Amino acid sequence: MKRARICLLTVWLAWTCNAIGQTAKSGAASPAPQAAQPPETIASMVDRDISSIEKQILDVAEAMPEDKYNFTPESLNISGDDYKGVRSFAVQVKHVATSNYFIWSPITGDKVPDSLKDGNGPADMKTKADIIKFLKDSFALGHKVAASLTAENMLQPVGSRKSPRLHLAEFGIVHASDHYGQMVEYLRMNGIVPPASRGKSD
Repeated sequence: MKRARICLLTVWLAWTCNAIGQTAKSGAASPAPQAAQPPETIASMVDRDISSIEKQILDVAEAMPEDKYNFTPESLNISGDDYKGVRSFAVQVKHVATSNYFIWSPITGDKVPDSLKDGNGPADMKTKADIIKFLKDSFALGHKVAASLTAENMLQPVGSRKSPRLHLAEFGIVHASDHYGQMVEYLRMNGIVPPASRGKSD
């Protein structure tokens, strides 16, 4: 009986030591706990949306070769089309940037650049590099807008139309998204796969 107890004790000790070893091993292999993410805010949500459309628009603007920046579908002479007088690709990009300034500046109080007289942007801005810089600068204003939004001021009316801050912030995103779709079609008409579709079956 004593021998049986000793045997059982030995087996139990061996099992316990093995279990402790396995626990220590698995504990060492497990990844360190991630730092807690900061809570979502109105500002962070809007900024994420602005960053998303900014990347899409900049990607297509970069993808179009400079010698195609004056392309319009009107040049394709498609039978029965209704493309007469539509914006060139360059003017599409400048229109997005110009609209960003007009839509977002009432929120921050920034002055709209003097060169912006209408929705088509500066007529003397011709090069791809200048147009892309203009676009990036306009989205920098968007990030400033996002950073200014709080739960307390998001419904505060601003501008001549007294639109709520949050409405104007999101309207800039919606407007840019509409023109992103048009710019994608301009790429397709020139045989260029839009960056967001590359590597996918399309």
